[in-house]
Amino acid sequence: MFVVIFGRSGCPYCVRAKNLAEKLKETVTDFDYRYVDIVAEGITKADLSKSVGKPVETVPQIFIDEKPIGGCTDFEALMKAQFNVIA
Repeated sequence: MFVVIFGRSGCPYCVRAKNLAEKLKETVTDFDYRYVDIVAEGITKADLSKSVGKPVETVPQIFIDEKPIGGCTDFEALMKAQFNVIA
């Protein structure tokens, strides 16, 4: 499983998602992630909207194996259900 987290600095939900991904990387085989700072990379919410397929108002926007799954709480719920790991 490969997760990409699009976030920005100063966002508490981005930090939570990144921390959970780091915990999963240490405990789950075949799990890896990449964190993309949208400000540093010059990515706009409009750019993310094109990838997600609907308007994006918030970050983080999280993709699992290139499929958009939503934000931090969606990611936490999926990881809890799949791996029984809580942030």
